[in-house]
Parts: sequence; structure tokens; C-alpha cells
Amino acid sequence: MPDSVTSLYDSGLERYQAGEGPETLIPVFREICDRSRKNPAAWSSLAWLYLLSNKGEQALSAAQKGIKLDPNAPQARINLALAMLETGKTGVRDHVEAAKDMMAASSEIRQDIIDNIEDGLGRKPDWKALQRLKKWLTE
Repeated sequence: MPDSVTSLYDSGLERYQAGEGPETLIPVFREICDRSRKNPAAWSSLAWLYLLSNKGEQALSAAQKGIKLDPNAPQARINLALAMLETGKTGVRDHVEAAKDMMAASSEIRQDIIDNIEDGLGRKPDWKALQRLKKWLTE
């Protein structure tokens, strides 16, 4: 990632962590993805923001790009599974199982995923797909 894209990503992430909503951050991450098309973290972040905004089809597209660029990214797997649940697509189980395997292999990955799920439920408490996914991942 060029430095300007890196700083834009870091700034967007800080804004998100400070509580800024997805409506204002989607254009920021859309720009990052446009400027750095092969950045799996940016695509994963964009997918998450779309999911928080109830934009399942856009989330699915962004999540698929993220997975294509980095099939071993745990959050990308979570985002793709969520987008698939939100849009009624089949094949969710494969991504859930991959995420579970990654969680089992690393306590740090497990904690990151749990933290992200809690963040999502804090921002969108009635998120049924995320509640289902949480149950599948923690059982």
C-alpha cells in the first residue's frame, strides 16, 4: 500500500474505533479499495461497514474480493459468512468451519474474532446473522 493509502486506512480505522458510523466511513474505505485494489484488509473492512449498514449485496461483493486476495484472513471469512447469511446464499458452513479452524489454531485470532463480534453486536444489537454466527463459532 502506498503511504497515503496506509495513512488513510489507519485514519479510517481510528475513526471507526472512536465510534464513527459506517455511513461516513464507507466512502473512505471505498476510496482505499479503489486506490489499492489488492489490499485484502481494506476489502474486509469495507465488507464489515456494508454489513453494519444492511447492504448485504455490496458486503458480499467486497467480502468475496477480500477472500480472493487472502483466503487465510479470519475476519474476511467471518464477513463472507455473514454476507452470505444476509443474502441467503448457500455454502456458509465452509467459511464458518475455516474460521473455527483458525480460531482453534490461535488464541489471538480467537480473541480478535470474539472482540469483532462483540463490537458488531454493540453497534447493531439485533443483528440476527451475527448472533447465529457467534453461536456457531463459540459452541
